[in-house]
Amino acid sequence: MYEESSRIAAIVPCHNEEITVAKVVGDLKAAVPGITVYVYDNCSSDRTSQRAAEAGAIVRKENVPGKGNVVRRAFADIDADIYVMIDGDDTYEAAHLPEMIDTLLSGPYDHVLGVRQDNQETTSYRPGHEAGNKMFNRLTGWLFGSHVSDMLSGYRVFSRRFVKSFPAISRRFEIETELTVHTMSLRLPTTEVAVDFRDRPAGSESKLSTFKDGFRILGLISALVRHERPRLFYGTLTTVLAALSLALGLPVVWEFWQTGLVPRFPTAILAAALMGLAFLLGSVGLTLDGLRRARRETSRLVYLSLPAVSGRPLTQRRDLTQDRDPRQTGPADDEFSAPEAGLFAEAARLEPSRQVRARFAS
Repeated sequence: MYEESSRIAAIVPCHNEEITVAKVVGDLKAAVPGITVYVYDNCSSDRTSQRAAEAGAIVRKENVPGKGNVVRRAFADIDADIYVMIDGDDTYEAAHLPEMIDTLLSGPYDHVLGVRQDNQETTSYRPGHEAGNKMFNRLTGWLFGSHVSDMLSGYRVFSRRFVKSFPAISRRFEIETELTVHTMSLRLPTTEVAVDFRDRPAGSESKLSTFKDGFRILGLISALVRHERPRLFYGTLTTVLAALSLALGLPVVWEFWQTGLVPRFPTAILAAALMGLAFLLGSVGLTLDGLRRARRETSRLVYLSLPAVSGRPLTQRRDLTQDRDPRQTGPADDEFSAPEAGLFAEAARLEPSRQVRARFAS
């Protein structure tokens, strides 16, 4: 719920973000009053923890390197109604957070993705990052049959049932890919919101490696396709091996049909072995597809066992506060059930001393 009693938690993974973390914490608290900001210090060698604590964040440490390890730890430890994930490098505009939370509630959705939009004349993407991001977006969308505009974005808002049903296994920057594929595989309600994206401030350095992390993401996509779409993965291997077997074996069969001889005996053995392997991989794919279906149904049931996000968006709550009668001594009537609203209305007409007695009597 996104009301005064709601628990909204922001998770900020940090590694040597002394320069920017205080501003990120301050911007989050200014954007959403009452938000609880958790800064996870991931093996920092500077004063990241000190700066975060001074800014009003709850600081925790994760001693196993990698953003994926931080997210897995935070999702397990933090109990909230709405979760926000944002990087501690001050490249994302925190002012978009109320819009993202309102969007989550208006659906209701379980996942809102902040799609990065450059707000500078010079691009904020490092060389190769933008092209690689577009390639991964298209590849993942094609493999899993769902469109995504910025799968590597680190700015997201989640419902409680998304977080508590997400089996985080990634260790490093592949975590964004895993989050995106989890949304696609379970077909969870999700949407996108455009957010401003800017360069890091002077003195702050990116921890991303274009090629190293790119290959890690590609490897994770391959592993997720094997686990989440085994018929596609093993079916492709089966088709390739069967085609190769036929290409090698058909000339041998034709020659045997014409002459009754098999002069290329090694080729015949290889063709038979490839066809046997193709049938074996096809059987494995069908078996794993059945297991995947059972696993996905179990995951879906775990997801459905948790309550959906609900509540009044921030903008509506502010409008309600502005429209209240200044003489009203209690909360707005529509924040209570009908009997409770009646009690407050009746108490407002009593003398002050009788108001107190009526309040205790209720």
